[in-house]
This record gives sequence, C-alpha cells and structure tokens, in this order.
Amino acid sequence: AAASPADPSAAARPAAPADASPADPSAVLSPLTLVRSSRSDAPDPAVLPTSESIEVPLRNDPDGGVVHAIVHRPHQEGLAGREGDLPPFIARVHGGPTGHVSPVLHLPTAYYTSRGLGVVDVNYGGSTGYGRAYRNRLRGQWGVVDVEDTVAVMEHLVAEGIADPGRIAIEGGSAGGWTTLACLTRTNTFAAGASSFGVAELEKFRLDTHDFESRYIDGLVGPYPERKDLYVERAPLHHVDELEVPVLLLQGDEDRIVPPSQSELFRDALAAKGIPHAYLLFEGEQHGFRKASSIIRAAEATLSFYGQVLGFSPPCVPVLELERG
Repeated sequence: AAASPADPSAAARPAAPADASPADPSAVLSPLTLVRSSRSDAPDPAVLPTSESIEVPLRNDPDGGVVHAIVHRPHQEGLAGREGDLPPFIARVHGGPTGHVSPVLHLPTAYYTSRGLGVVDVNYGGSTGYGRAYRNRLRGQWGVVDVEDTVAVMEHLVAEGIADPGRIAIEGGSAGGWTTLACLTRTNTFAAGASSFGVAELEKFRLDTHDFESRYIDGLVGPYPERKDLYVERAPLHHVDELEVPVLLLQGDEDRIVPPSQSELFRDALAAKGIPHAYLLFEGEQHGFRKASSIIRAAEATLSFYGQVLGFSPPCVPVLELERG
C-alpha cells in the first residue's frame, strides 16, 4: 500500500528482477511499480500544496517532548499572494480522538491550499503512530492535551513566519469538533472555527450516543459520575461566555454517534450570546458526509465562512449567511 502528498492511495509492488530472491534486500528497496490506483482523477500537481512533517517542541516539558504535525503551504502554479503578506492558516484536528493523519494526498486540503489558505494537520498527543507513550498522553486529558498541542503548533507557525497571526482558524469533525470548540472557548488563538458533528458537552452525549461510544470517554476524561466535575468543566458548551469569534456548525440529521442535539445545544448558546454563527443541517447524512451534494455544500459554505472572517472574497461559491440571534 502506498501514497504520497501528490498521489492517491494505491497498490504497488517492488520492481525487482523476476529471479530476485525475496530475501534479497534489493527486492524490497527497489523502485515501486504501480499495480492499481484508488482513483484516476487526481488533480494536476500544479494545484497541490507543498507538504512537510514537523515536530514542535512541547512547552514546559523537561523530557523534550514534541507535537507532530503536517504543514501544507498554499500553492497554485502561476499565482501568488500579496507581496509581504503571510497566508491565513487553518488548523485541522482529526477525529478519533486516538486517530492519525498521514502526509498523503487529501483533496479537501488541496481545495483550501489552491485558494490561498494554508492547512496544518495536528497529530496531537493521543494520536497513533508515534508510540505508546505519545498515545497515552491523552488518557484522562481530553480537552487539555489536544488543546494545548494544537495551540503550540499554531504558535510555532506564527513564530516561524509561516502563518498570519491575525488570520488563524480551526476545524475538525467528531472528536476533532470537540477540540475545535474547546480551542475556541478556552484560548484566544483563533479568529474562527468550524465544527463538523462535534461533541459540545459530555453528560448528555453519554446518554445519546450509541453503546459502543458511550464508555469511550471514561478513559479520555474519567469515570462517571465519580469525576462529573471534569465532564462539566471541560465541556465547550459550558464556556461559551468566554467565546468571542464566529463559529460554523455542520451536522448530519441521522448521526447516531454525535447526534444533532450536540450541535444544536452549542448553536443555541451562540445565539443567546449574539455570536455570529451558522448551523447547517444535512438531510440524510450520518457521521461523516457521504453525498456529493453535501460534501460540495459543506466545502463551499466553509470557504465562504473563512472568507468573511479572514478577509478575502472566494469566487464562485455561495455566500454563507451568518446569524447573531
């Protein structure tokens, strides 16, 4: 199985001589021959971003720990941003929350980067692929470690002159939506955020989600009701009073993992405070959008949202109306 930042996932085989022994290192290390690609319509490399994996030092960590991330700089051949301007950047937080993002072709990323937005995928503490100790950093610390690591990555991009500090946003789905809302309500790092079917609070979520997920957060936060205090204190819904920036909420109406009630509770709290927001409910969609029409609508709405907040006018997409009440 193979992929790259410019190539979709594919099956390949080593291009070793037919008579090479499987034990011969050259049979493994030789160039790969494509057997079959997962798609034949990959974009022209001229519109794909330049991508690199980075390690950001953890603040106040005597052991010298790092946060892992993948930076995708904006790029479209023949076009450039305004001279002297740093690009806006979107922090993308994966779901799981014990998941992982690999540095491979991701078309939603190219959608942003070909339009002047940088993207950074944050593999915060708890992500797989970096060893057990790194994964265990999230045990009992959901809503703390993921937030701190995401902020650390964005501060690094600003300090290195890669991202415009005044035009930083964040997005994520499911558990990534939780981290998105937590970052927005608990920090001043971001100018806006978009949550897709994200978790907004924990007590009602335990009752509403399906059985498989209902005990997942015991290891991420703590046992309930013994640590009810943490369930309340960490929930983004209970910190909306600390929020000052616009929010976009995207939700499927048939989602059984993170039901619409989670987004609607947060929407109502935003309306009560008069914070600019939009709530889009997608008919017939579950946990992750599958219809082409839904994916297109969500992508265009999010781009319009970022344009309004971060100060640019994306062409050829409908204008998303933001509400205050």
